[in-house]
Amino acid sequence: MPSTILVTGVAGFIGFHTAYHLLSKGYTVVGVDNLNDYYSVQIKSDRLNQLKQFTNFVFHKADIDNAIGLSECLAPYSIDCLIHLAAQAGVRYSIENPQAYGRSNLMGFLNILEWARSHPVEHFIYASSSSVYGNSEHVPFSATANADRPISLYAATKRANELMAESYSHLFGIPATGLRFFTVYGPYGRPDMAPMKFAKQIMLGGQIDVYNHGQLSRDFTFIDDIVEGILRLLHKPPETNQTASRHRVFNIGRGEPVNLLKFIEILEQAFDKPVKKRYLPMQDGDVSTTWADVSELRAVTGYSPQVGIEEGVRTFAHWYKKYYADGQST
Repeated sequence: MPSTILVTGVAGFIGFHTAYHLLSKGYTVVGVDNLNDYYSVQIKSDRLNQLKQFTNFVFHKADIDNAIGLSECLAPYSIDCLIHLAAQAGVRYSIENPQAYGRSNLMGFLNILEWARSHPVEHFIYASSSSVYGNSEHVPFSATANADRPISLYAATKRANELMAESYSHLFGIPATGLRFFTVYGPYGRPDMAPMKFAKQIMLGGQIDVYNHGQLSRDFTFIDDIVEGILRLLHKPPETNQTASRHRVFNIGRGEPVNLLKFIEILEQAFDKPVKKRYLPMQDGDVSTTWADVSELRAVTGYSPQVGIEEGVRTFAHWYKKYYADGQST
C-alpha cells in the first residue's frame, strides 16, 4: 500500500512539485509550511490550492523552528518517510538577514532531526545545496569533494545541515540522504530566482541585471528531473552499516552547465522578445560556476535527467505567460 509522506516546505517550489507527484501516485502527503512572505505568498497559495484538490493531502500551517507546534500538528499521523524541504532560501538575502537563516536552517533543522529521532522513519531526505561547494575550481563538483569553504551564510547553514544529519544518523541510526540541488527552474518557480526574474523583465520590456558581466554558468535543472530523482530515492535508504552512519549526500542536477548569456538567449527565443541587459560585477556570496557530477545518484537509482535546456525553458515560458496573463503578479 502507498505510504504516508511528510513534506516540509510543501508550498515551496520543489516541495509543491514533489508533493503533487506523490499525490498523483497515491501516496498520502502531510504537508507543512509557514507560508512566510520572503517572496509572493500568492504563488504559494496557488500551489497549495492545486494540492488541496487531492483527498489524500493534508496541510498544516506550521513553523519548523517551533518544535512544540510542529510535534502537535504531526501527532495524529504515522509517517513512513520524511522529505524536508523547508528552509530560508536565498544567497544574497542571507547577507542582509542572517537571523532568519539561524532560525529556520539551523534551529528548524535541529527540530526536524529531533522529531525524526523520536518518530523513526524509513527514510529522511533533506535539501542541501550546490552552494556548499563555494568557488571550487574542481569541476564537475563531486559529492565526495571537500565542501568546507562556503562563501555565503546560506551555504554555511546547508553544509551545517549535512554535518548535523551525519551526527544524528551516527548516534540514532536515522537513515538520511542529503540532496545538493543545482539551480532548479520550471513552472511555479521561485520569483527571487534568475529564471523568474528574467522572465518578468522580458514580459515587461524591462532590463535584466547580468552579474560578473555574463561570465557565469549554471547547471540549470528542470523541476521534473529533480522530482524524479527524489521519488527514485524515496524507498532506497542507506543500508545498515555497523562501521558507519546511515547518512549520505548526493548531487542532483542535470550535469550540463549552461553559460548565463546562453540561458538568457534561450529565454528570449521562448518568449519571442529581446531584453535589455545591464552588465554588473560579481555579487557578494555568488559563485562563477555550478556543475553537478551525478554519477553517485545514478549508481544508486538509475537517475538520468531527461529534460534538455531548450525544452525546459519552452515549458517554463509557456506556463509563465499563461499564469501571469490570468492576473497573477510577482
